[in-house]
Amino acid sequence: MTLVNALPGAVAQGLIWAIMAIGVYITYRVLDIADLTVDGTLCTGGAVCIMCMLAGCNVWVSILAATGAGLLAGFVTGIFHTFMGIQPILAGILTQLALWSVNLKIMGKANQAINVNQYDLLVSLRYIKDVPFYQNTIFVVAIFVVVVIAILYWFFGTELGCGIRATGCNANMARAQGINTSLNKVIGLMISNGLVALSGALLAQYQGFADINMGRGSIVIGLAAVIIGEALLSRVFHNFALKMFSVAVGSVIYYLVYQVVIWLKVDTDLLKAFSAVVVAIFLAIPYWKSRYFTKPTVAKGGKPNA
Repeated sequence: MTLVNALPGAVAQGLIWAIMAIGVYITYRVLDIADLTVDGTLCTGGAVCIMCMLAGCNVWVSILAATGAGLLAGFVTGIFHTFMGIQPILAGILTQLALWSVNLKIMGKANQAINVNQYDLLVSLRYIKDVPFYQNTIFVVAIFVVVVIAILYWFFGTELGCGIRATGCNANMARAQGINTSLNKVIGLMISNGLVALSGALLAQYQGFADINMGRGSIVIGLAAVIIGEALLSRVFHNFALKMFSVAVGSVIYYLVYQVVIWLKVDTDLLKAFSAVVVAIFLAIPYWKSRYFTKPTVAKGGKPNA
């Protein structure tokens, strides 16, 4: 019963992190960039949202401000990469490093708490059970996920969105077609980090505080959600919107498994190692399939080199 009671909270957390995982999907799969900015951007979104609400701002204004801060962080990483010629992974590390100081300045200290009894939060741990369905955290965050996927599906179907996808597929060919690949990379990084900051804003409300370390290791969780979703649903989901939905499913599955591991009383000091092992295994599955389980094709008939 302890495990059953914990499952709704795990689903809620999985859906919140799904928004972040979709942001990771945009850089990792669409742009073909491993962006490490997200470890800092998640905390930035939470810090901005909490501080805005503590200052008396409306929850929606606070979430919008948090998303804007994420867009700005992605813009900085994009400038480092495109304008300064820094490799994308190093550009992300530099922005993430700078965000540590920025986040401390935003919050004034390492941790800022917010009380659900005093502030009108959109999501909270207390909104999991015994609340109207429209106030339930799972329902609210699920609506966020659906809206985010719908907006992204529309955007990546536009000329600009297709240009971003072409940039990720083959930057040289995209440039040959007259596409400004540098601009597209900056926009893609901005969208990705904006979504990560949005996730951070919801996560900070859900747990009731923003902490300087809340984003540490988030790139691993995002990659785990992407890889798990692809490994389980790639043969079923081929549409772009469904691929993003599979990332959300992967995030929920990750947190359900995470909750089971905690229920089994595994040493909490080993949870980060568990996350790394899960990502490594799911990353290795496509390689193992192609190397050990795929039968080599044999050409039939005809002459070789005919």
